[in-house]
Amino acid sequence: MKKIILSLTVIGILFSCGKTKKEESLSKIEIEEEVKEKFIPVHDTVIENAVIYEANIRQYSEEGTFNAFTKDIPVLKDLGVKVLWIMPIYPISTTKSKGSLGSYYAVSDYTKVNPEFGTIEDFRVLVKTAHDNGIYVILDWVANHTGWDHVWLKEHPEYYTKDKEGNITHTVDTDWTDVADLNYDNQQMREQMIQDMSYWIKEEGVDGFRCDVAGMVPVDFWENAVAELEKIKPVFMLAEGWEPELLENAFDMGYGWDTHHKMNDIAKGKANVAEWDKRMEQIDSMYAKDDILMNFTSNHDENSWNGTVKERMGDAKEVLAALSYLAPGMPLIYSGQEYDMDKRLLFFDKDTISKEKGVFFPLYKKLGKLKNTNQALHGGKNAASYKRIKTSDDTKILAFAREKENNKVVFIANLTKEKVNFILDDTKEEAYIDYFSEKRIHLKTGKGLELNPWKYLILIKE
Repeated sequence: MKKIILSLTVIGILFSCGKTKKEESLSKIEIEEEVKEKFIPVHDTVIENAVIYEANIRQYSEEGTFNAFTKDIPVLKDLGVKVLWIMPIYPISTTKSKGSLGSYYAVSDYTKVNPEFGTIEDFRVLVKTAHDNGIYVILDWVANHTGWDHVWLKEHPEYYTKDKEGNITHTVDTDWTDVADLNYDNQQMREQMIQDMSYWIKEEGVDGFRCDVAGMVPVDFWENAVAELEKIKPVFMLAEGWEPELLENAFDMGYGWDTHHKMNDIAKGKANVAEWDKRMEQIDSMYAKDDILMNFTSNHDENSWNGTVKERMGDAKEVLAALSYLAPGMPLIYSGQEYDMDKRLLFFDKDTISKEKGVFFPLYKKLGKLKNTNQALHGGKNAASYKRIKTSDDTKILAFAREKENNKVVFIANLTKEKVNFILDDTKEEAYIDYFSEKRIHLKTGKGLELNPWKYLILIKE
């Protein structure tokens, strides 16, 4: 329920054209250019119709650098992306590291960049390029633990969790042996953590954070941290967690883990549409109306450890991608999904995404445009309504309407591997345009329809 407030003071400094002086966050590099509009801090309105993209810098290109990724930021804009989540960019500890390059999440310094990716100047160009394309940047923040090379281990061992013998330990009940667990009973550590987070907001111009295993860190820390960050400017906060209490005063958005798991089960025939309906009812009962959940068919954890979209979802992968956009919430694209990626990316070693456009690039572009432009798909703090449309076969056919301010979108999908003939029940007679074929179609009670396995319709009310 945390609110993003756009400061009138900030708005007052905007200007429309002309030469700019070097911006404060870019004062260390020589960048001057004409700008049509100065980028403004994150605010509720832009989040309503946003698509979020998770950037895996190491694996995104052969070079694995900030500069190589920055070149493609206009491509992300073309896909409707408005929030860019960048996986951890900080130096990685080598002590107890895994693989040849180690984990992004074994941080050795919270206020530096990994030289594997480039320089801080390169990162600043990335942020500016994103802002110039209307895209907000959030950094992956790892607050639960540090790598074993972090300076705190030598200078402040009291910041860490210790066993009964006094030895610093990795996080209990995990195999995260490459990281040392932080002790949130230590108030000085909490203060230093917030200072390090503030550096990226104040000095480097980022717009918020995706917070790793947020539910493993005390909620009151997050609430205090966000309160301090927003003294600098409004921020967007994404929790890697589902707990409703995280969204009360700290985070704007959480993970729709159970929604994702339900999608996987439907694709495998382990669940049907009735189970989807139960999930929607669960969301209504657990979360406040202005809470946001992130919808996804993949992310870095799912891809590397649980399988590619094709492995987990098979022939259902396209309809479930569409559902992630049409259902309430914010849809996620993980690096490579736009290029039909069908391999598990290595996590601790160098790997590379193949950038060959197939089915998903034009699909994501089309879905992104609809998400960006139609209020019926708003999924932020003032989300469009979600209303189930009954059919003659509600265990196989998912049909619902999203509606807001005279805008209406209907989604009808066959979530099975068999062809289904069905009839719409209790449906108001209205005219629609099929979003993909652009053909006109009327819906009404008693209308018979047929959908092939895993096929779907997106209908826009005229």
